[in-house]
Amino acid sequence: MNTTVSINPTTEKEIASYERISQKEAFKKIDKANKTYHSWKKTSLEERSKFMYNLADILDKNKEKYAILATEEMGKILKQSEAEIEKCAMICRYYAKNIETLIADKHIETEAHKSYVTFQPLGVTLAVMPWNFPFYQVIRFASPAVMTGNVGVLKHASNVQGCAFALEDAFKKAGFPDGVFTNLNVSSSEIKNIIAHKSIVAVTLTGSEPAGRSVAEIAGKNLKKSVLELGGSDAYIILEDVDLEKVTDLALYGRLQNNGQTCIAAKRFIVLEKIYDDFLTLFTKKMKNAKMGNPTEKDSYYGPLARVDLRDELHQQVQKTIEEGGKLILGGQIPKQKGAYYPATILTDLKPGMTAFDEELFGPVASVIKAKDEDEAIKLANNSAFGLGSGVFTSDVKRGEKIALQLEAGNSFVNKLVASDPRLPFGGIKNSGYGRELSGYGIKEFVNTKTIWVD
Repeated sequence: MNTTVSINPTTEKEIASYERISQKEAFKKIDKANKTYHSWKKTSLEERSKFMYNLADILDKNKEKYAILATEEMGKILKQSEAEIEKCAMICRYYAKNIETLIADKHIETEAHKSYVTFQPLGVTLAVMPWNFPFYQVIRFASPAVMTGNVGVLKHASNVQGCAFALEDAFKKAGFPDGVFTNLNVSSSEIKNIIAHKSIVAVTLTGSEPAGRSVAEIAGKNLKKSVLELGGSDAYIILEDVDLEKVTDLALYGRLQNNGQTCIAAKRFIVLEKIYDDFLTLFTKKMKNAKMGNPTEKDSYYGPLARVDLRDELHQQVQKTIEEGGKLILGGQIPKQKGAYYPATILTDLKPGMTAFDEELFGPVASVIKAKDEDEAIKLANNSAFGLGSGVFTSDVKRGEKIALQLEAGNSFVNKLVASDPRLPFGGIKNSGYGRELSGYGIKEFVNTKTIWVD
């Protein structure tokens, strides 16, 4: 039987297996979703909001159960899994409350008796989602898509199918009609044919750069709209006037949150020469003292990576960087224990062209880079194929804002770690993808922005 298997990355033991469906079965589900769409798009915003509020309540009531499932399937610290579920419920309530304002008609003065822009749903949207935030990534796409009158089908990562089916069940329990949200447990090899299916109108993907290129190519050939969020190598500029104690606390959390597996994690710390040594000393101490352990234990600061193969790939990137001339300050060795663990690691003496400078390191590995002055720091930050998140730490907020405006990224934060917020657009530039999610900007990615002229 063709199945996907969930492996606990902490114990390396099988949690559960899920039967994969065939392409024929997937197409039947897509056809059903399309049929549901034609009735769902006619429902009132009030009715959609009622179901979305119900979904938020279900997420809250089952927070502990869902959090345990996420931690078991991908290794996230349990309290961070709980926070993920809480954020999902918050997003559901945000769109349930604000949908009328977000997609309100926009009246425009012309020679017409009446002219305006209206925002109408398109149909069945495919989401190809990653494992690192197995609930949030899905809700981030599904909540706004469903509230606009679209329906969604999900191709989730194979190692978090338990979370995928839990979400499908939650939508049903919330009262959404069958077909509004559907999980497709299919092989990645089926994505090409699914995108090409006549009822799929658009695709959104969060994942790796190669996966994004592949999906964009298929979507382009089939003239389907796509939105891509492909991760990054986020740079944080540390100016000489910071509170080092506070900044190193943020740097620690920014690099080890979600076990280092976050697209918008702080990955490259570009520190001005004047405070470089002091920053590195204090940051190294805190990274060394952060406890790596079982993600269900309260005193664990970070847990294992999601899979052993991902851990091994990360280690290869670290080793390659050292061979290229990078200096290993901390960590860098695979521990002799069960689980996909990798220790908090710091690399320095990095230059453009080195693996840790150029590539995304998806795990608890920090790149610390020295800059002689502010101008060089900005150049180093922008010397990247990626452009998702970026940040500046300084006691002078006007200076920080000025620098943030010069950083080439979809998100630039001053004195705060980059985070997504449903009130603000989220997405990247360069190889970090295109399009936006969340807010009034993201909700309009998958609608027909339609002109109405009445003479």
